[in-house]
Order: sequence, then C-alpha cells, then structure tokens
Amino acid sequence: MKNKFNRSKLASLIVATSLMFVALLQSAQAAEPNLGEIIKKSLMINKVLDSTSDATFTLTNKSGQERIRKTYGVSKLQANGIDNMRMTRFLSPSDVKGTVSLLIEHSAADDDIWIYLPALKKVRRLVSSNKRDSFVGTDFSYGDVIGHKQEEWNYKLLREETVDGAICYVIEALPNNDTVRINSGYAKRIIWVRKDNAFAIKGEMDDENGQPYKTFHMTELQEVDATRGKWQAMRLESKNSQTGHQTVIKFENFKVNQKVRDDFFTERYMAKE
Repeated sequence: MKNKFNRSKLASLIVATSLMFVALLQSAQAAEPNLGEIIKKSLMINKVLDSTSDATFTLTNKSGQERIRKTYGVSKLQANGIDNMRMTRFLSPSDVKGTVSLLIEHSAADDDIWIYLPALKKVRRLVSSNKRDSFVGTDFSYGDVIGHKQEEWNYKLLREETVDGAICYVIEALPNNDTVRINSGYAKRIIWVRKDNAFAIKGEMDDENGQPYKTFHMTELQEVDATRGKWQAMRLESKNSQTGHQTVIKFENFKVNQKVRDDFFTERYMAKE
C-alpha cells in the first residue's frame, strides 16, 4: 500500500510539474513579440488615406554651412490600402525650384521613382530597384523615403531600450541577399520601434561594406488620424557619419483626409509649371 501511495504521489507530482512547465513555456511564448507583425505595423503607421503638407529641408555640411529648401507635398494611399504614393514639389531656392519627385509604391513589384528636372523640361524615370541614391540631394535615400520591403530583410530582436521617454524594441534588419544589400546601400539596419505605437523613431545604418554610415532620428510625433491610429513625425533628421553632412526635414501645415486628387501623381502634373 505504501509503495502504491508513493507511486501515485510521484505520478501526481510529475503531472503537476509537466503542467507547470507547459504553462511557463506558453507564457514565455506569449511574451515573445511577433517581429513580423511589429515591422508590418511600423511600415503602415504613417500611411494615412491622404495628406498635404509644407516642409522645410535644412541641409548642413560638416563646416556648418546651411542650405534651405522649401517644398509642398501630397501623399495618397492606393486602393489596396497598403501602397503609398508621394509627390514632393520644390518651391525654393531658385536652383531647385520646380523640381518634382514622385514615388509610387508597389508591394508586389518594383516601386516607381520619377523626377522632373525643370532645366531639362522632362520627366526621368529612375532605376526603381536602386534605392540607395540620395533623395534630391538630401541625406535620405529614395529607399528611406519610399520604404524598404519587409520580405527583403531578416529581422532579429536585440533588446529593449528607452528613447525620448518611450520604450522601444531594438531590431536588427539584415538584407536577405546581396542584391538587396547593394541596391539599398545597407549591409545592416538597426531600428528603434516604439512599443506603444510601432513608430520607428531611431535608426543606425551600416553601408554595403559593413561600415557605420547613417543615423536617423524622428521626433515631434503627432497622432494625425486618431480614428485609424496613424502617426507622423514632424521632424526628421538624417546624419551621414562618413561625410559629416546632415539633413533635417520639418513639416508644417500637415493635414490628412483632404481628398487629394489622383492627378497629383502623374507625369503631366509633375511637368506643370
């Protein structure tokens, strides 16, 4: 009887321990963030139905000399609710006045990148796969502005860290092949994504050879569409650690849900004086 009691007690203890282990495992799995969902939400967090805005671009070289550019921009989400269109028209100074950039995102194909140069009076289509080029002379690349495709990068959670008073996931992104590395110009991206709203507020990039290249910092966040949970940083800063050059973009008069017309995102409108 004593042996039977001991065996029964032992069996109960084993079952209880097993259940406890399963519960702890499930709890740990539940606590582990889903990086795919975090990145997906981060890529969509600022994609409003449409927007209009004025912006000031301040370009500063390593000697502290500044160049100021004024722009007017519009954006619009395409019918699929995923891909964005963005037009930026430069208003001043005279050397860039009339220059227009048009970026049209395609989640299932190469993105379209167009630029209108008033001196030539013609619209040029840029190589869409090569997103490493500077966005109209700034320290942001076309890839930085239009966004990097989620499926082209492998993600790893490094840690959690507080930036600007917000707890962030610190996530490493590595290109999943050499073509992505070369076309983006980045061998590695480290991004700080806020836990509360999934906005990427900080970034550190290595160039295609693995050397420290650029840093990003997004501040002055505003919830521009509370109904849809959309946020926008009103100040964007990018610094090139190799050249000492930096660009700051400040948005003003940022308005959403303005019923922006589709013809803003055409070659015809780009060439409009």
